[in-house]
Amino acid sequence: MAIIKELIKKESNGTISFGNYELAEKKKLSDFEVAGDMYKVKTWNAMTKLERNGSFVYESIPGTAVNVFKETEQEISFFVEGKGQTQITLELESSKEYEVVVGDRNLGVSKTDVCGKLTFDADLNKGSMILVKVVAK
Repeated sequence: MAIIKELIKKESNGTISFGNYELAEKKKLSDFEVAGDMYKVKTWNAMTKLERNGSFVYESIPGTAVNVFKETEQEISFFVEGKGQTQITLELESSKEYEVVVGDRNLGVSKTDVCGKLTFDADLNKGSMILVKVVAK
């Protein structure tokens, strides 16, 4: 698992991988179909953003590489790689509590805002993926 040279790809297990934080200039790819959903990704060293069917899903500042992104009703999980302190925002169900685990750190339970956004920080290292799990309470 590493940088996604094609910006977004479908994995053999049905998950997706996306993002390339090594790009100096913004690159976009739209209309990437997976299981009937249409994805759009924008990525470069300053930010990585993913949308599904026109709705916000994921954003990181600065950019990241996200591997094996899986979303169910109860949980989102993925491996993420980047450079240094990174802010990650996910869109989930509004005003709901989620337990957030980043690598070996349990960040505790956080509540989404009325728009459903949940933001947390991760300390990332180039060449080293860490697992992120966000579980509904």
